[in-house]
Amino acid sequence: MIVFDLKCDAGHVFEAWFSSSASFEDQKARALLMCAVCGSSDVSKAVMAPNVTAKGNQRVAAAATSQREGMSSEVPAVMTPPNAQTTALMAMMQKVAEMQAEALKSSTWVGRDFDRQARAMDAGEIDHSLIHGQATPEQARALAEDGIGVMPLLVPIVPPDKRN
Repeated sequence: MIVFDLKCDAGHVFEAWFSSSASFEDQKARALLMCAVCGSSDVSKAVMAPNVTAKGNQRVAAAATSQREGMSSEVPAVMTPPNAQTTALMAMMQKVAEMQAEALKSSTWVGRDFDRQARAMDAGEIDHSLIHGQATPEQARALAEDGIGVMPLLVPIVPPDKRN
C-alpha cells in the first residue's frame, strides 16, 4: 500500500491509500476520487516530503554528529487546536462510521469467501443478500470489472472472529 497526499481544487489537502501509483491514476481517470472535505472530484496529488529513515545503526551516528555540530537531533513539532473545519470533518467521519455500522447489522459476514459469494449471487446460484467480508484489491477490481456491484467499507472493521 502507498499513501498519497491529495489536494482538491478548493485547496483541501487529505491523505488517501492506494495499492500502487497506477491504482491512483486509474481511479483518477475513472473520476472515482473525491475530496474528503468538500466532495470535489477535481483531485490531484499534493506535493509530499519523502519519508526516508536511516538504518538503525546510522541514526545513532547521525544524532551524535548533529549534536557535536551544535544542532538538535529533534524535529520541531507543532500541534494546533482543531479548527471548525477539522471538527466538522471529525463529526462527518463519526456519522459515516455510525451509518456503516447500522447498515452492517443487516449484512452477513462472509470473511475471505467474499469473492466467491459475490460471484455466486451474481450468477443466481444463491439468493441475493447484503454481504461483507474480505477481498484482495485484485479480487475487488476483478469483481467491479465484471460488473458485480462491490464497494470498499469506508471505515475499517474488526472481523467477528478477531474481536475480544
